[in-house]
Amino acid sequence: MSGPVPPPAETRSGFVALAGRPNAGKSTLVNSVVGDKVAIVSDKPQTTRREVRGIATRPDWQLVLVDLPGVQRPRDPMTERMQHSVERALGDADAVLFVLNGEQQVGKGDRFIARAIRAARVKAVVAVNKVDRLSRQRTIEALMAAEGLGIEGEIFPVSARTGAGVPELVEHLVTLLPVGPFLYPAEDVTDLPERVHLAELIREQVLLRTRDELPHAVEVELGEVVGREDGPLEIEAYLWAEGESQKAILIGAGGRMVKAIGTAARKELQSTFGRRVHLDLRVRVRKAWRKDDALLDRLGIG
Repeated sequence: MSGPVPPPAETRSGFVALAGRPNAGKSTLVNSVVGDKVAIVSDKPQTTRREVRGIATRPDWQLVLVDLPGVQRPRDPMTERMQHSVERALGDADAVLFVLNGEQQVGKGDRFIARAIRAARVKAVVAVNKVDRLSRQRTIEALMAAEGLGIEGEIFPVSARTGAGVPELVEHLVTLLPVGPFLYPAEDVTDLPERVHLAELIREQVLLRTRDELPHAVEVELGEVVGREDGPLEIEAYLWAEGESQKAILIGAGGRMVKAIGTAARKELQSTFGRRVHLDLRVRVRKAWRKDDALLDRLGIG
């Protein structure tokens, strides 16, 4: 009879911050590496407003991916907070993963991020994402453009959506981690507080169903959450809009929009948490909430 498997002689663990322009696919890449949905995904800018840590653990390493808000020019107190969190995380990380959208030309935003990474003097890796949508020639061009950003580190073509190239990227990132004990329990996939995770899954359904300025102007705040072992998870949530016209859009004709958001969010929550959910979703107006420091603190933004 064989005995217990001995622990590895040496483990590595550390933080890798993901930087990139909005819609580069950072959240999808985090979910792909972790193997679970820890970050919400949409094609809207400002999808990620908070630092989301996805934790991938193997017997001899633990990789903590910090999904940062997309780097952008601050426009209000909320985006100022988001930008400050990016700068802080770059300085604190053991390495940085710069994610480029291979479908887009390298632009001013990418060059700005590259300068910030070089100034942080941290080990860096570049991932050119969405190569599953590119021809071979276009992929080569995207890789050459990435090389032109002057980041001293390996460049990997990947598809966060299909997983192509992701194992090779992870294998390299692990070599950049310091030797040390695990930072989180091996079974954890994120350190996001459950209430924030619940609110984010609801906000994802708003992002998927609205357009123009509305996604920027909406936030989700949880009220009472009650759950018993033998019953459903009962969640009270508020959709904050900045004006009456936005509230009307969120409610929809005959309440159809808020009902569709609530139905889809309930299904996502049930799938994520593996239990029945009752969701009471209400739309409220709070003018200029993006400038309300007390509310931003409560929402955990920045």
